[in-house]
Amino acid sequence: MTHSLLVAAGGMLGSLARYWLTLFVQRYDGSSFPSGTFAVNVLGSFIIGLVMVLSLEREVLSHEGRVFLTIGFCGGFTTMSAFSFETLALLRAGELGVAAAYVGLSLVLCVGAASLGWVVGRTMA
Repeated sequence: MTHSLLVAAGGMLGSLARYWLTLFVQRYDGSSFPSGTFAVNVLGSFIIGLVMVLSLEREVLSHEGRVFLTIGFCGGFTTMSAFSFETLALLRAGELGVAAAYVGLSLVLCVGAASLGWVVGRTMA
């Protein structure tokens, strides 16, 4: 039951953070590129990489903290379903180049951000 509450609380906070960050980013970017979702996915990938190394390698984060942050917060924060729909919408609108850029950049930068989070976590004292 404790893990369920941690996931629920983290998911609520992650969903709110996703909503606020997406609004903030989209407000300042007038292009057709879904920059709000993109920013959320890159940041969420960094966070999950950092949390996993702090939990699994450095052992400075408890199992419960990892559940709260990865399954809960990052689960509510990252938006792969929105990413998939936005990519489909771009393709249906004939924005093939924008869709390809969105998919390619998301893949490269999100995996890169997860790797960076892992490296940062390993270098923390």
